[in-house]
Amino acid sequence: MLILSKQLDVFADYHQFYLWDSAMNPVAPEEYSEEDVARRIKVGPNVVVIQPERSMTVPVEVEIHDCEPKVNLEEWDHVAEASLHLPSGNLQIHECTGGPVADVSVVPGWYRIRSMHGGLDTIADVGVDGDDYYKIAIWTAKPSEVVVLKQRAT
Repeated sequence: MLILSKQLDVFADYHQFYLWDSAMNPVAPEEYSEEDVARRIKVGPNVVVIQPERSMTVPVEVEIHDCEPKVNLEEWDHVAEASLHLPSGNLQIHECTGGPVADVSVVPGWYRIRSMHGGLDTIADVGVDGDDYYKIAIWTAKPSEVVVLKQRAT
């Protein structure tokens, strides 16, 4: 069941924004492999990096669920999942070079983050204009590896 939904406009400078535990003072990863870029998601201690296609302000819907939500992969261009530890329960959505755009209190523990990317075919060749959109689904789950449920070519 859906617990919370937030519509945000997030400045994805350097093609990234973060979900992290703000009380843990996390540091976003700086080293990226080709696999990290292809997966469009990267993890570090108490942080998950989401990598949108454009280095611009993008629409992001964030949903908190009480269990794993269903996903229709046909509706999305790219879908990947990663685990996030929120020991304090202070979930924050944070821009790369900006600041926090949303704070949500959750039960402390481990969460699964599903990053869904849509409208990628609308992005102009120069990568500035487009009607791409993103949804992040979050639910409690045991930690596990990063997985790509649907891969979009880079």
